Amino acid sequence: MQTQEILRMLRLPELGDLGQFFRSLSATTLVSVGALAAILAYWFTHRPKALQPPCNLLMQSEEVEDSGGARRSVIGGGPQLLTHYYEDARTMYQVFRRGLSISGNGPCLGFRKPKQPYQWLSYQEVVDRAEFLGSGLLRHNCKASTEQFIGVFAQNRPEWIIAELACYTYSMVVVPLYDTLGPGAIRYIINTADISTVIVDKAQKAGLLLEHVEKKETPGLKLIILMEPFEEALRERGKKCGVLLKSMRAVEDCGQENHCAPVPPRPDDLSIVCFTSGTTGNPKGAMLTHGNVVADFSGFLKVTESQWAPTCADVHFSYLPLAHMFERMVQSVVYCHGGRVGFFQGDIRLLSDDMKALCPTIFPVVPRLLNRMYDKIFSQADGPIKRWLLEFAAKRKQAEVRSGIVRNDSIWDELFFKKIQASLGGCVRMIVTGAAPASPTVLGFLRAALGCQVYEGYGQTECTAGCTFTTPGDWTSGHVGAPLPCNHIKLVDVEELNYWTCKGEGEICVRGPNVFKGYLKDQNRTKEALDSDGWLHTGDIGKWLPEGTLKIIDRKKHIFKLAQGEYVAPEKIENIYIRSEPVAQVYVHGDSLKAFLVGVVVPDPEVMPTWAQKRGIEGTYTQLCINKELKKAILEDLVRLGKESGLHSFEQVKAIHIHSDMFSVQNGLLTPTLKAKRPELREYFKKQIEELYSISV
Repeated sequence: MQTQEILRMLRLPELGDLGQFFRSLSATTLVSVGALAAILAYWFTHRPKALQPPCNLLMQSEEVEDSGGARRSVIGGGPQLLTHYYEDARTMYQVFRRGLSISGNGPCLGFRKPKQPYQWLSYQEVVDRAEFLGSGLLRHNCKASTEQFIGVFAQNRPEWIIAELACYTYSMVVVPLYDTLGPGAIRYIINTADISTVIVDKAQKAGLLLEHVEKKETPGLKLIILMEPFEEALRERGKKCGVLLKSMRAVEDCGQENHCAPVPPRPDDLSIVCFTSGTTGNPKGAMLTHGNVVADFSGFLKVTESQWAPTCADVHFSYLPLAHMFERMVQSVVYCHGGRVGFFQGDIRLLSDDMKALCPTIFPVVPRLLNRMYDKIFSQADGPIKRWLLEFAAKRKQAEVRSGIVRNDSIWDELFFKKIQASLGGCVRMIVTGAAPASPTVLGFLRAALGCQVYEGYGQTECTAGCTFTTPGDWTSGHVGAPLPCNHIKLVDVEELNYWTCKGEGEICVRGPNVFKGYLKDQNRTKEALDSDGWLHTGDIGKWLPEGTLKIIDRKKHIFKLAQGEYVAPEKIENIYIRSEPVAQVYVHGDSLKAFLVGVVVPDPEVMPTWAQKRGIEGTYTQLCINKELKKAILEDLVRLGKESGLHSFEQVKAIHIHSDMFSVQNGLLTPTLKAKRPELREYFKKQIEELYSISV
């Protein structure tokens, strides 16, 4: 067929007529074509590019030879476990000195007063004050030794970090005391760790410590240092029982006048004794070395180095308790790279206001906060059309995330998600979540809505903070990532729960330079946690997925047997039920003398009224909490979620009690890391549980 015939069939001009054809085009048409070409060229050069993962996402871990099935990260290269990332940062003292150097004495610790901008202490100011405070401690009968334990009893604030660095500068050991430990636990820690000096933030806490001394419960306590001003009457009260009270500034002034050269620690030296709050018995003092902490955050740096490199420009928002290793690990990364840490005002209700003022780039969270964010976003989409549009936009962004594109400048961001991002300050580029299981639904949505990298980790205090972490580029949910390059992980059989390693399931065990040295003065508990080969037995049940990632499927520690002989793990059930839209908190209870489960549910005060209204149930929050129709509707929703998640019938609650007040740290029903204190919950709801069983018989 001739060329001219083909062109005629396509209704295009013949070759001989092309010149005439182009001459006949109007100037407007040419401009339009040029504009379209420019737009296409701009799109091709500026289109979002997928981030390249650091390894094959279908094989994120591999078996270690002759190790009984242990697996290791494929990131990092070589069989050796990672102990440090930088040669000049092998202790926490060196970590801070490195930050001072590379930041050029930039801003370090930030704080703010209500409705005021953040004020900043520079790295050099922090280092100087730490040396002065440390020197002052030496003048007050403390020793520059790893046998010298210093208690810190305060909320997150710059003075906390100055006190910590003072200890590290002179090889002393930090022992954090929680705000909500309770008098019995505080007394136990002071005596177990032989603490003679405690640094506190407020006079009220100094008064609590003096009560123990006055009752002759803590005879070794001799010095209390206060961060805030206090009245002379408190000093006189201390004198009467042999305790010296001094302001932190006075001790720093003393140290400045009697300055001592630093006595830096070694990597194997003890850095912190972190007493885990625990849900039963006395707290356990996990002994962590400088090398433990450095190894753990080095593993995090190695995994994320290809897609997220921390810099001096990074800003971390500190509100999670500094007494816990999750928060401390993230902060260590920031200090090591000369970044800034801004502290919240101390009121959890003002978090959003603080974040807008600070504009952080790094935001560590616990899953409970993510759940609240998710529920609040969808509760504001109060109509079916709004909800459909929000879900549609989220699906479009989630499709990008699955293809490796993480951004916050798409059309969907402009239309739907900018306000959500602005509520966190508008600059967040990395979110890390841990401490409890995270909902895949919530993680998937927030990865899309927030337009930043969202990582999930798993671990515990005994392995410093984390032992697994999301591999960059793997934005799937339902697992906690692969082993960190600083540790191996293996599973061991749990016969009583029918978990077998031959099926890729079992208790999670961890070994590596991030694993703790044992519990302070507690050989029995140390032997329970650490076996003779150095493996930490976590008490959690895991399953290897085909990609080499780990999924947490159960918990060995909180297990009970029902009357018919079936074993039940209540936390697994609670993690399913918590996804019920109107539910904020849930506690599942079982009894070995009973054949079924019951539960206590705390509805979400922001979401539940609207949820009830859609079902024709009207009333205030308080009225709804005693409404029998609402209780029935919530129970049905819980059972529905249980069925969808594959719970057996004996794992489903048969009756629930609706409770209107949130479980909290303040009322003693949650640990400071927001885990349920099961014995306390059981005792608190003893009457209601008995009624549920009697009604349901």
